[in-house]
Amino acid sequence: MKAMTTTSAAPAVAIAEENTYREAVAQAREAADAYYGTGESGMDDDTYDRLLRGIIAWEAEHPDQVAADSPTQQVAAGVTTGDVEHSVRMLSLGNVFSDEQVHDWAASLERRLDGRAVTAWAVEPKLDGVALAARYLDGKLVRLVTRGDGSTGEDVSHTIGHIVGLPRTLAEPITVEVRGEVLMTSGQFAAANELRTAHGGQPFANRRNASSGSLRAKDRAYQVEQTFLAYDALTDPEYTSDLTLADLSHTQLIARLATLGIGTTAGTKVATLACADLDEVLARIHEIGALRAGLDFELDGAVIKADTRADQVEAGTGSRTPHWATAYKFPAAQKITKLKAVEWNVGRTGVIAPRAILEPVEVGGTTITYASLHNVADIGRKDLMLGDKVFVLRAGEVIPRVEGAVAGQRTGDEQPIVFPEVCPRCGADIDKSGERWRCDRGRACGQVEAIRYAVARDALDIDGLGEKIVIQLVEKQMIEDFADLFTLTREQLLTLDRMGEKSADNLLVAIANAKAKPLNRVFCALGVLGTGRSMSLRIATHFGSMQAIQAADTVALELVDGIGGEKAPVIVAELAELAPVIDKLKAAEVNLDQPNFVMPAALDATETEAESEEAGTGLPLAGMTVVVTGGMTGPLAAYSRTEMTELIATAGGRASSSVSARTSLVVAGEKAGSKLDKAQTLGLEVITPEVFAERLSAVLD
Repeated sequence: MKAMTTTSAAPAVAIAEENTYREAVAQAREAADAYYGTGESGMDDDTYDRLLRGIIAWEAEHPDQVAADSPTQQVAAGVTTGDVEHSVRMLSLGNVFSDEQVHDWAASLERRLDGRAVTAWAVEPKLDGVALAARYLDGKLVRLVTRGDGSTGEDVSHTIGHIVGLPRTLAEPITVEVRGEVLMTSGQFAAANELRTAHGGQPFANRRNASSGSLRAKDRAYQVEQTFLAYDALTDPEYTSDLTLADLSHTQLIARLATLGIGTTAGTKVATLACADLDEVLARIHEIGALRAGLDFELDGAVIKADTRADQVEAGTGSRTPHWATAYKFPAAQKITKLKAVEWNVGRTGVIAPRAILEPVEVGGTTITYASLHNVADIGRKDLMLGDKVFVLRAGEVIPRVEGAVAGQRTGDEQPIVFPEVCPRCGADIDKSGERWRCDRGRACGQVEAIRYAVARDALDIDGLGEKIVIQLVEKQMIEDFADLFTLTREQLLTLDRMGEKSADNLLVAIANAKAKPLNRVFCALGVLGTGRSMSLRIATHFGSMQAIQAADTVALELVDGIGGEKAPVIVAELAELAPVIDKLKAAEVNLDQPNFVMPAALDATETEAESEEAGTGLPLAGMTVVVTGGMTGPLAAYSRTEMTELIATAGGRASSSVSARTSLVVAGEKAGSKLDKAQTLGLEVITPEVFAERLSAVLD
């Protein structure tokens, strides 16, 4: 939340009469006081937005009864001021919430330009941090000032030297004031909480609170690292010694700031981008929205600006917002609710995972009742208690997680979370040596679950092997793990309850067919911690064989997209533990190679590097990024999403879940929806499943 003067796409709080209006103003001001004072409000952004929308609607109908302390009357609700005057006011942004509203806003901007079209547009992320002005004198950083009420702000120069993106000295000795957002990356947030708790403090509830509190803290025994990303600078010659800045467009200005050493989004997937028309603007907005979940910093929308200074000057500004810029807000990814209880689940590998039971709350159009708590260590780091108000984060389509507690809202009735003493599933002892607690029996504790996972559709896809059959096979000690399935006999199967001769024969055929599955399916069936169907495909296509995967060390594994320094040693250890299972698979002659694998670095003695690269481009989708949307038809009608992803990889391409300007091809089936619309807007190649199957006929079975 950049400023608490925003509205929301959610329905506004209904306000019918003046007393209700006055109560709403009081609630909004209390939330704003906490938000801008301590950085910790008991009201989340979306709830505040709905309340403010109701206040705005009531004030529009009763302009003569607007309260003097209404949060609509000043930037940042007028809560914070300071003793440093801004040379030029730091304004807030208005908001839009749909493509239609973007068109309406653009039309209003064109009216301010005497009916002519906007010369060019710029689109950039709406960063979820704390607005800050950084003043440089002859290239030296001399002062940092918060936005405050827009006219005056608070001097936070004590943080100089602790903010990445704000160097003490610029690359050139110019005088300039740069404006942007201070925020925390995921790593900086974790480090900040570690420092805070080490010094006896409560963990920060979320990143925005951490940034706000850390900027204002002057008497701490420690400083935390943060990140600054610029979105503007004062370009008038009255405020800068670089007279060329006034001639730059917004996109050129951001690029210029980057050359000075200032932090910007340049180089990220959501960098400031110039757009020729509204179609490009909307495509970029939706691309930023699709990328949001995978970023290392938080954003809550996209900002649309007139790119040229001439358009900006002609459009002018209002009392709180510029007329030439607005924010397109994405659905809220974070809400506040109550932590009611914690339940302990045991996974297929024996890992004991806590899950939060929440007071139901709607986040991004979905009602959330459960959320991940990761592990026991994470609960401790966040100092969570039953009954806490907690931030629940759901970015993109990922599993919601508890981000932190609003400790300042505790009543004293909260209770500590009780940790299990023995395995919740089997009663065995717990290995508590790592952050992830694990049943001492390991995979044996989750034996049935592990086998069911291995034979599911996204792994070995063994039809007819349901949970009841798996349980019988385990209880009769016919199998210990899924590799033992490949040595089962017809006579063994016929001893199972309700297993007839035809069913036994069909199951044996399905098991035999599973032997020929590609390596990525077999690797997925192993259930290696930190991997799933997508990661298994990446690993399999990177190494080409199970032998190569087992021989890989942590350094080699880190070369696989998505595997970092934390995940690689876990995978190495897991593969060592699973070596007996892999040996059984080899003995049963299960396929352990990836189809169409080409060793990327291995060259024949007479083969040049260029010839090797050319050989690798012979596949029909070589170098292409492909998006599949809608229901498949024709020869691909029976293909699942996992099978489509495998097909694309086999043909040399890369499957993606989102459409962007970098997409090479879109396969649009029945009821393709918004991804098809976006592809057509971007002018991408779109084909039917039937045409796609014809194009890939050489690699289809």
